[in-house]
Amino acid sequence: MKKVLVADPIHPDGIKMLRDAGFEIVEEPDISYEELKEKIKEFNVLIVRSRTKVTREIIEVAEKLSIIARAGVGLDNIDVKAAQEKNITVVNAPEAPTHSVAELVIGLMIAASRGISRGDAALKEGKWIKKELLGKELNGKILGIIGFGRIGQEIAKLALAFNMKVLAYDVIEKLAKKAEELGVEFVGTTREALNKLLKESDVITLHVPLLPATRHMIGKEELSMMKKNALLINTSRGGIIDEEALYEALRQGKIAAAALDVFENEPPNGISLKLAQLPNVVATPHIGASTEEAQRRAATIIAQKIINHFSSKEEQYSN
Repeated sequence: MKKVLVADPIHPDGIKMLRDAGFEIVEEPDISYEELKEKIKEFNVLIVRSRTKVTREIIEVAEKLSIIARAGVGLDNIDVKAAQEKNITVVNAPEAPTHSVAELVIGLMIAASRGISRGDAALKEGKWIKKELLGKELNGKILGIIGFGRIGQEIAKLALAFNMKVLAYDVIEKLAKKAEELGVEFVGTTREALNKLLKESDVITLHVPLLPATRHMIGKEELSMMKKNALLINTSRGGIIDEEALYEALRQGKIAAAALDVFENEPPNGISLKLAQLPNVVATPHIGASTEEAQRRAATIIAQKIINHFSSKEEQYSN
């Protein structure tokens, strides 16, 4: 019987799938790094979300480990190279949070454009600040999507329903065809194309992985190209934006507002916290995938991938 260590909480439907398939499940959702380093030696499967860091040190002591499963999108908390060196398979569930993140982006867009957070907080303090909350419509505005994968495409569909014009940038050329099918203008894959999107968009939303090439891809230079009334949204990874540069741009009125679900430091501290506390920032605590539906999809998707990994024949599971 293969042993599975669940190091972060996942939806019970995923656990049930694995148990029904004959796996022995050990749930340790609050396991510490040192405890993980000690216990991982006896497990064939490790399941994590974003909290648990699967470092080279962990991987090197994992004597029986065959597969690491991330119940979510990014793999930045897993040393994939170290896993590959030991022939350990790494899987994730990038499709799971698509709808949840896209809906959050639209929610943040509306909240920032209409001052919803400020109005709510003020009213709860007994203040009536109606005159201070002159907002803007989404109707007719230009939305720039940086990263046109699953989530970017879903956001485009929703934005088009608000009668927004949508521009898309991605380094993958073949996504131009998908953009055309959706009625989206694909600006291109080059730096010049990105600059065009930054200069023309009223709202910009980021949907790229955190890689050396994308770290701080939005910095002082990029922020200086944006419209003074622009809104910048980030629900991907905190490191995509240079937070010091964004703080100064917002404080000096070089752009109008930001809506942030992710930060370089989580929970926010230092510049991340100062940024979150600005009055022209709407901030949420990394809740993009935090819906019942997304968590269920993530758990069942990785459960099926784990089952398939150990199975000699294709198995189908209906969600």
